[in-house]
Amino acid sequence: MTERDEFLAWFETALYEAELALHNGDAAPRRALWSRNEPVSVLGAWRNAIGQQEIDNLFSALGRTFSDCTSYAVELQAYDVVGDMAYTAGLEHTSVSVDGQPGGYTLRATQVYRRESGVWKVAHRHADMVTG
Repeated sequence: MTERDEFLAWFETALYEAELALHNGDAAPRRALWSRNEPVSVLGAWRNAIGQQEIDNLFSALGRTFSDCTSYAVELQAYDVVGDMAYTAGLEHTSVSVDGQPGGYTLRATQVYRRESGVWKVAHRHADMVTG
């Protein structure tokens, strides 16, 4: 199995499951996959966060906001692994309740990953809403 194959397997299992948990109100699995080393950042569709404290606050707020996810799918458009760094770019299609109101949205999302002590961690996320 190549480095790219191993990364993709992690992305399609551990990362996918953490995102699904977040959309069902549990932020802990997402937080566990994020780096505890600076710098970390989110330029989010709803809110930005820079640094550990802001990241923790953001993920906790998102966990309180989301519930009852009925569908979460990632349409991965590009990814690569170069040494201990990787990135993904794609569309995230989600059907979820936000503050108790059922709905759905699609985000364009790009993430940057670092391999830390042999384990992939997310270091940066940028996402925005797809409209029209």
